Order: sequence, then C-alpha cells, then structure tokens
Amino acid sequence: MQSFWGTRADPLYPKTPARIHPALTSFADECCRTLARLIAYVGSLALLAIVGVHLWDQLHDSAGLEPSAKAGWSLATRSFPAFAVSQPESFEKTAAYEILRHPGGGRKDILRWAAAGEKPVAELEIYRPGSEVSQSGPDLAEIADRMDPGSPRELEAAGIIDSKFGAVALFRLAGQAGDAPACLGFLKRFEQPDVRISGWSCQGDTLPARRAAVGCILNRLTLLTAGNDPKLAELFARAELRRGSCATAATSASSANWVTDTENPQLRGGL
Repeated sequence: MQSFWGTRADPLYPKTPARIHPALTSFADECCRTLARLIAYVGSLALLAIVGVHLWDQLHDSAGLEPSAKAGWSLATRSFPAFAVSQPESFEKTAAYEILRHPGGGRKDILRWAAAGEKPVAELEIYRPGSEVSQSGPDLAEIADRMDPGSPRELEAAGIIDSKFGAVALFRLAGQAGDAPACLGFLKRFEQPDVRISGWSCQGDTLPARRAAVGCILNRLTLLTAGNDPKLAELFARAELRRGSCATAATSASSANWVTDTENPQLRGGL
C-alpha cells in the first residue's frame, strides 16, 4: 500500500501557482503612485524654498550694503580677516568686520565700531585695489558719503597727525567749524604696495581727543595675514617699529602746531 506522503497528485486536479488578488495589486500600484506624487511635491517645495532664500539674501545684501558695495562689490563671506585693531578692555564699542571683493581683484577690509543698537562711531577701511582702481577708490567724496550718507557736503582739510604709518591727512565735513567737535575723516595712500587706509571717527568730546582717537586706531592696526603679498608684510613690519601708544597719540594731538593744527593753516601776507 502506497503511503499517503507518496501519493501523486491527481492529474484531474493539477496544482496552480499562487496568484495575487487583483485588489491587492491595484492597492499596491496606487500606493506607489501616491508615494511618487508625494516625493515630487516635497521636492518642489524644497526647490521653491531654496529659490526664496536665495532671492531674500540677494534683496537683503542689496539693501544693506554700502554704496561702494553696490557698484560691483560683493560680500566675501568665505574670506578670512586680514587685519585687526586691538582695543583696550575699557572700550565699550564692538567691532564688526566686513570683507568686500570686486571682480577686478580689489578687496576692502572694513571695520566698524558701534554700541549695541546704535549707529557706528568709527570706521576703518583697508583697500587693496585691483584692475578696478580707475573705477572705485577711497577718494574724499566717498569718505564724506561714508561719514554722512546722502549728504551733499564735501570734506575740508583738518590738519594732519603722526602715526606709525607716517603723517596722515585729516578731513572734516564742510560747515562744521562751530563749537561742537566735528567727526574726522582720514586717508593714507601707499604706492608700494598699493594700499589705501581710510576711515572716520567721531570718538572723543573735543577735537584733540578725536585726533588722538584716529591716531590710536591707526597705531593699533595690525596685519594678520599678508597672503601672497610680501610688500604688504614689509609695510606693516616697518610700521611696527614706529608704533606708539594711545597716550603718545593723545600727547601729539594736544600739542599741534600751525602745520598739524585742526584748522586749516592760516598763511599771512600776500603771495
């Protein structure tokens, strides 16, 4: 007698392969289609978000940059600071560092000092020109606009001061010769290397104090990295040999003579 396990299948009832119910197949296809639509929807939202963030950054940059930054200049967020200004511990203002680059190769390192929520009280710009030098530069008109944005006033001479970079010319906005101390602008140009140090300061309650504040900023300016510019490194190395203290700058400012006086030199006699 043949065992039960050895019994062959009845040829009249052949085995049929297992099949998925059509309803289950339809449900799986619908799930796949829904998942594909969901992925496409999320991807579209992500793309719109990226475009929106980019447009917002462009709008914010164009609205918040200085006029010099709008004329071909752009923020270099990935560049590292090349300069620093050491401040005494008692100084209550904080410095903001900004780097601008031009397609022509120029670079501007800008430091601004201001208390929280207040307007800047001082600014220092180190400009290393590129091929755009004929189009943009820290001339007197630009310094005047940085001191008082939108003002039509021009700058007039306000004497000179001595610093570790040598004699530096001072300027003030025209029409500020009254009792109130005027904010002072300054400009120092170098030929080799081609560097222009400019800025302005409203620190101090008197003109001698403001002259001393400008000298202090310049004397405390140090080079962090020269990159591939050995002449720039040599310039600051030589300047460090002449570096003085802020007390020296204050003494020099208070002992101004007819050449370095805060007023324009008054010449006597006819020419």
